[in-house]
Amino acid sequence: MNEPAPIRVLIADDERLVRLGLRVVIDAEPDLTVVGEAADGSAVLPLVRELSPDVVLMDVRMPEVDGIRATSLVTALPEPPRVLVVTTFESDDYVYQALRAGAAGFLLKRARAEEVLQAVRLVARGDSLLYPSAIRALAAAPHRSAPGHGAQGGPLARLTEREGQVLRLMTTGLNNAEIAAELVLSPETIKTHVASVLAKLGARDRTQAVIIAYESGFVVPK
Repeated sequence: MNEPAPIRVLIADDERLVRLGLRVVIDAEPDLTVVGEAADGSAVLPLVRELSPDVVLMDVRMPEVDGIRATSLVTALPEPPRVLVVTTFESDDYVYQALRAGAAGFLLKRARAEEVLQAVRLVARGDSLLYPSAIRALAAAPHRSAPGHGAQGGPLARLTEREGQVLRLMTTGLNNAEIAAELVLSPETIKTHVASVLAKLGARDRTQAVIIAYESGFVVPK
């Protein structure tokens, strides 16, 4: 039986030592491979088109084009790779904006090697790397708003009662199996509800759905 192709990773960071460290960690794994590096956000989109990575590790603070703009450009592609923001501070407003732009989650630069590897594998298979406490704190900033996503109108108003329950549990960071146990439903049923929630909200993934839930007031940050 043929081995599955390794997960292709593109590293975008203006610090050479950071790129080198990530490359060493990732290339040591047989199921992962670094296919390219970008020292600035302006190089990310051309490299994504050329190299077709599965995952982009994206620094948010880069010269010329920052990681937020680069994330927006990448996630707008017809078949985009998954984007993981790499940041120094989880409370950074840049992180929040990158998540809104379509990033699947974020990694702290102080993360352990095994955390980096787990995150890359997780998002490569289509999951979101959700940090509910960090997103909740960022969403609580008084200037946050999401026009058109109000809890009393717009997409959130189209959620069924059950879908609303599922979304609220998603904001706590529970996975499908844990939500299923909480609501005494099958994981398959929860998977269907989650897919419906994402479709109705126009969210790319769980992270964006959670952001919409907080910004709309559907769930109040505490």
